[in-house]
Amino acid sequence: MNIPQSKHGLTIAIAPDSFKGTLTATEAAQALAEGLQEALPKAKILQWPMADGGEGTLAALKAVLGGEIKQWTVQNAVGFPISAGFYCGEILGQSAAVLEVAQVVGITDPETQSYPVAQRTTIGLGELLRHTLDLGIQQLYIGLGGSCTNDAGAGLLVGLGAKLLDAHSQCLPATPEGLARLSSIDFSGLEPRLQSTRIILLSDVNSPLCGINGATHTFGAQKGLVDREERDRIDANLQHFAALAEQTITQWHPYRQSLPGLHTQTGTGAAGGLGFALQLLGGIHTSGAQFIAELMNIPHQLKQVDWLITGEGCSDRQTLQGKAPWVVAQMAHTIGVPVTLLSGAILPGDQVSLNQAFRGQCFSLTPGSTCCFPVSDVPKSTRDCLLHAVDWMRKAGLQLGYKWQRQADRQANTSL
Repeated sequence: MNIPQSKHGLTIAIAPDSFKGTLTATEAAQALAEGLQEALPKAKILQWPMADGGEGTLAALKAVLGGEIKQWTVQNAVGFPISAGFYCGEILGQSAAVLEVAQVVGITDPETQSYPVAQRTTIGLGELLRHTLDLGIQQLYIGLGGSCTNDAGAGLLVGLGAKLLDAHSQCLPATPEGLARLSSIDFSGLEPRLQSTRIILLSDVNSPLCGINGATHTFGAQKGLVDREERDRIDANLQHFAALAEQTITQWHPYRQSLPGLHTQTGTGAAGGLGFALQLLGGIHTSGAQFIAELMNIPHQLKQVDWLITGEGCSDRQTLQGKAPWVVAQMAHTIGVPVTLLSGAILPGDQVSLNQAFRGQCFSLTPGSTCCFPVSDVPKSTRDCLLHAVDWMRKAGLQLGYKWQRQADRQANTSL
């Protein structure tokens, strides 16, 4: 770690994403700050809780912009009622709403975990989106991340008035399983107010909808699609659905042309394919982390920072595709600010790639080769870390602070 010579005293910025299902970004930043402050009592510590479209996006925006988080009851991925939050406020000078997919079909929702992925749907997100239209909102930001679904947004479209029909013109369930019998799509009842609504997609994923790099094969296993043959079947169902949707979307908008090949575009594989359905409706794909970081004025604020610490629940190669830790790290690297990645876990097979990207400063809370704790104080297990996450995060801040101080002392002695 290169220790800069600061004229204004040490300033540390902490910009973590949420540690999914364990700590919010705010909780992680606060605990880490407490440990750092103990080790480096004279340091100025800035807390910038981050998000990239997944869990914590609403909270991050409210912290920066004010506004209000409202609640509305919709169905979750398996049809049970759930109270989902959405943000209402002013963004870039215009009245807007922000929907967070994880609020409706979140991967950490315990009610969905006993149901196969092939039976999960995004209808509830369509219900929530329609409710925001009822409020008169015409600018929507949708955070794509942390979903437990893989239906290519078929459920979303049904929730907005579309119909999925079999060969006998009977309605099909809007699930990956239901798409196997799909013969046609009726878009004539699709919500017309969407035609005058601006939709911006906040995503941390650049994958296309289908294929080996698509939604099913890239992210399906972590949602429960562990069998390769099942993933192949579902991927084929999504491709069939996409081809029909691209051709028949003209039913909805008289001036809309068919969109052949849309499912191959960047970000259509986000959130189990919700990126595809929302781009079909005219949604614009953008980097969620970049958008939020710029709203927080992080590129400018980093000019006053000597050290940036970021992190997330688990880091792997997907982190480098646009997740919050990598986006803020690139901003810091651009102006020479050293960066440390501290995550709950680092996938062993991706450790080399992450070390190269973060210039050797990658640490984890859980036991293993990247653990930030000394041998005498390593957590007993991953479960120990999960159960006492705040304590271990605070201890991690202490260890990183001591590490910084030791390196600063060595550098000072060398220059004498």
